[in-house]
Amino acid sequence: MNNNEQRNQTARPQVLALLLALLFLGGCSENKNPPLSETKSDNDIGILLLNHGSRSERWRQNLLDLERNVTDRLLAIEGIDGVRTAFMEHATPSIADALESFDREGYRHIVVIPVFLTIGTHMFDDIPTIIGMKDNPESIEHLKLEGIERYTPQAETHLAPSLDFSDLLKHNTLRRTNALSENPEQEGLVLVGYGSTRFDDQWSELFDEVGSYVCRETGIPDYTTAWCGHIAHYSPDSTTAAINRALETSRQAIVIPLLVSHSEQFQIEIIGGGVSAVENHRERVRYKPDAILPDPKLEEWVIETAGTYARNIEQ
Repeated sequence: MNNNEQRNQTARPQVLALLLALLFLGGCSENKNPPLSETKSDNDIGILLLNHGSRSERWRQNLLDLERNVTDRLLAIEGIDGVRTAFMEHATPSIADALESFDREGYRHIVVIPVFLTIGTHMFDDIPTIIGMKDNPESIEHLKLEGIERYTPQAETHLAPSLDFSDLLKHNTLRRTNALSENPEQEGLVLVGYGSTRFDDQWSELFDEVGSYVCRETGIPDYTTAWCGHIAHYSPDSTTAAINRALETSRQAIVIPLLVSHSEQFQIEIIGGGVSAVENHRERVRYKPDAILPDPKLEEWVIETAGTYARNIEQ
């Protein structure tokens, strides 16, 4: 059995429960601006698709394509009158700009759908702080240093959970693994993600769930994980080490990047660099520098999530 499966299984549920309490019990921003009644508008619910952002134009375009692909279906849901995309940093429009635009147009509710893999500092502290749901001093100072503007909307704001609250990641990873796999019994699976220092247990448990599922469905004997973000100092070494672990018991390694979108820094320089450092990697490693997006099932997840919030708001 993979060593990752031996990890404590209780920490992540506890933190996720706390996050859910934040989202659903206290998940409405306090109106600190003039009341909406001063703005005459028939606009009811705005949907904000939110992502971390990247300096990569391809990363940004994938998220804008997601918005384009779901907009008509979202606007067909009763109560939803607008859809926007925003980025926490490194890309425009910013979260504050998007929220302010909804306010200018007189929306009564904003449903924020974070296109994030799982819980992390951004989901737990930064985003709730940016949109006025939380006043975390450490996060406020960090946002100031990064030049990220906070904005508390006049509209009542609802923050939805991240992608790991669905089975989407399992099915997405399975599809991409099947596309690369040729002889599953002789292969090892390597999952590479950004990672989190503070929420390492939760990230590891998520990757354990995805890896175990894909191995069961494909017949690949085992999996291992690697990180490519700040927890790994943006170094390819973690990817190389994970591939070499997989090759200790397998003839080939299948490498799947569990990143929302595509960035030249991550998929090419870091993960691709880690692959290239493996001896005889052309024969021993199968890797496609792709991402979770695009995925029709992710589009369905957005629509289902927005529809659930819209129905609850309209009741």
